[in-house]
Amino acid sequence: MRVYFAPCGIGLGHVGRCIPIARKLKNAEMMFSTYREGINYVKQEGFPLIKAPPIGFQVKPDGSVDFRQTAVNPGPFFASFTLLKQVNSEVKTIQHFKPDVIVSDSRISPLVAGRMLGIPRICILNEFQLITPRRSHYLRLARLADSIALAIVGKMWTSGNTVLIPDFPQPYTICEGNLNIPKSFRKNVTLIGPILPKHPDELLTKEELRRKLKLPLDRPVIFAPISGPTLEKAFVTGILRRILLEFPEEYEIVVSYGYPSADSKPIRHGNVTIYKWLPSRFEYLKACDLVIGRAGHGTITQCMCYGKPVILVPTPNHTEQLTNARQAQKLGVAQIVLQEYLTKERLLEKAQRGLQAETGERLAQIQEEALKHNGLENAARTVVEMAEE
Repeated sequence: MRVYFAPCGIGLGHVGRCIPIARKLKNAEMMFSTYREGINYVKQEGFPLIKAPPIGFQVKPDGSVDFRQTAVNPGPFFASFTLLKQVNSEVKTIQHFKPDVIVSDSRISPLVAGRMLGIPRICILNEFQLITPRRSHYLRLARLADSIALAIVGKMWTSGNTVLIPDFPQPYTICEGNLNIPKSFRKNVTLIGPILPKHPDELLTKEELRRKLKLPLDRPVIFAPISGPTLEKAFVTGILRRILLEFPEEYEIVVSYGYPSADSKPIRHGNVTIYKWLPSRFEYLKACDLVIGRAGHGTITQCMCYGKPVILVPTPNHTEQLTNARQAQKLGVAQIVLQEYLTKERLLEKAQRGLQAETGERLAQIQEEALKHNGLENAARTVVEMAEE
């Protein structure tokens, strides 16, 4: 069996969903196609890689999405040109590799190339509808862009493809606000549960992990894995570093910057330990008492599966993250601090609230329900079935 993985390379979340599936398919031959931040992640994991032409959006110095500049550069013409370059690149690579099935995570070009070549396709997706950031000056333009995107992009996601949504069924669906799926597209769409790289039951107990990782047993441990594209997280990383270095010594804090090409040597400042890259991320996730992070889909669903309260700092103007954060807050698994209001006092107050016993009881109930849905098993099984067919 030959499987062609083509995850979006913006940030690490999309590649981070495909790598566990690739590991699960032990006897398969695999090839990855990605770009930007995804390249170093795939290289580090040791999978064969083809670099695809990069695509993305413009970002302001504070990490927020710059709608105006994105509309100009790359703009519709050059974005379409880049998409065509990606499709051409995928066609050549797929023809050379000759896969039995294509697995695309949030990328259109591999789906188009696969359809042209008549190869079965699986689309992994947690944002069916691309929602343009809302600004009063561009509200009408944003609504028009959304309508066009839903009609065109929605058709590309579903046309002849099996679409897997790595999220929980209702009422716990985190990406619910991003799943405005017209009825005509729904027949090929399935909610499969989150794709966890490491299941909590595969790890040592919380106490055993704290001893292994040399974390205190008698103090709350806060874990801050900062996810997202490099430019988006650079600004908030600086703010969080300054704030967490001023946190009271009664808290033990571990920060991960999430740079896969960096070394994993810790830098210690009092009660704060900083890692540029943390390979044992899920050990720290299970060992901690509270998480602080961006409002990415993977971050939230992983915290739910591990039963951890989370303080979310959504990327400004990032409609998907804002929608995810509001849904997580509605479910009672998260609190939100907007980046422009991020202060030591506000973050400390949220941390104290998140560590309360009542929060833990609510999270334990949700964790029990969350772990009933094994997205990794479901995704791997779907890949095998489509390849065999």
